[in-house]
Amino acid sequence: MNETAQILVRHHIDLKTFREEIVPACKPVVLKGLVDDWPAVQAARESPRALANFIQRFDSGKQILMMEGPPSIRGRLFYREDMSGFNFERRPTLISSMLERLLAQVADPDPPTLFIESAPTETSLIGFADAHVMPLVAPEYQPRIWIGNFVTVRTHFDLYENIACVIGGRRRFTLFPPDQASNLYLGPVDFTPSGVPVSMVALHEPDLARFPRFATALEHAQSAELAPGDALYIPYGWWHHVESLTPFNVLVNYWWNPAPKLGSPFGVLLHAALSLRDMPADQRAVWRALFDHYIFTDPAISMGHLTPEQRGLLGPPSAARTREIRNILAQTFTRP
Repeated sequence: MNETAQILVRHHIDLKTFREEIVPACKPVVLKGLVDDWPAVQAARESPRALANFIQRFDSGKQILMMEGPPSIRGRLFYREDMSGFNFERRPTLISSMLERLLAQVADPDPPTLFIESAPTETSLIGFADAHVMPLVAPEYQPRIWIGNFVTVRTHFDLYENIACVIGGRRRFTLFPPDQASNLYLGPVDFTPSGVPVSMVALHEPDLARFPRFATALEHAQSAELAPGDALYIPYGWWHHVESLTPFNVLVNYWWNPAPKLGSPFGVLLHAALSLRDMPADQRAVWRALFDHYIFTDPAISMGHLTPEQRGLLGPPSAARTREIRNILAQTFTRP
């Protein structure tokens, strides 16, 4: 396999550049040293103990869930071999307690996997956000914190824009464009380790006899290794595989989505699976063409021959249109 391409690195990015150049390009970018001046990053550069002490100052005492797996999984959070469940358990903990457990096993060559994923700092680390200002994101989007040891998170995607900031330790990100979904051999949408589908292929040990199209995905992969103070912009829908490379890792991320919140895209997917997927192939082709025309083509092209008022339920968004569509959908779901 060829060496993975490196994600573009940018330095000294300000809000104007981020909004006008980086976000519209819809490509991942390493924001080198973006949060170098954060107090937590300064503490991390001193030592893991100093970082743990610093974070514990903000601990609200609120219990959160952690993921814990046996040493045998070697940090690879995933399904059991037969997919009857997961190879880890979720248990309540306190952030301060988790930090002490991690510090106690830093030198352990075969530790259990410990991972806090996406804990909201707004409720779990009071005052953390105020002490760590993110210049590229509106203040209403609060940071979330990820803490663990040698953890591998399988290739997945998020329905958000994302800036991931490494506080302590090192992380390797490997990203795939959204159009590589069919080459990633995705798992189920309703039974997932963390709420979104994941690739069933082990990135570094892919079984290309079983998953031959993954070789094409690898041709489109990009990667980067981030140190404390570095950040990564991950556009909406980009697939990403995340590896924590040191025994004590802390990351903070920001998720946001400026698009109108008019319904669940996963709900649409499931409804389409119910209504369309098991049709004969010729009928599916008809609906593929209609979806491409009405949904995935710019309305100025697909319906430009009609005025906005003449486009009916497929016209411009409005509260009235949303209510009418939802009423129709509710009726369709009650029919046998």
